[in-house]
Amino acid sequence: MTKAELVAAIADKTGLNRTQSKDALDAVLDSVAATLKAGQEVRLVGFGSFVPVERKAGTARNPRTGETVKRAASKTARFRVGEGLKSALN
Repeated sequence: MTKAELVAAIADKTGLNRTQSKDALDAVLDSVAATLKAGQEVRLVGFGSFVPVERKAGTARNPRTGETVKRAASKTARFRVGEGLKSALN
């Protein structure tokens, strides 16, 4: 599902127009990103949690050439599936 398809689904289910649905989705995504950037977890009960993770610097291998390269430390996010979503999928 693309962002445009998600906006359309939100508009259909809520009765909002597409512009309002896009604004609402953008606000949610911006809030999640800002919270993760601040180093805090975003927990959506029944759906799952977005957890900020710091990756240490290390070495990686270029799969084309086999050459090892240094990888800088970075921040990323991981998603842990909640029980409600897990049971809906199974």
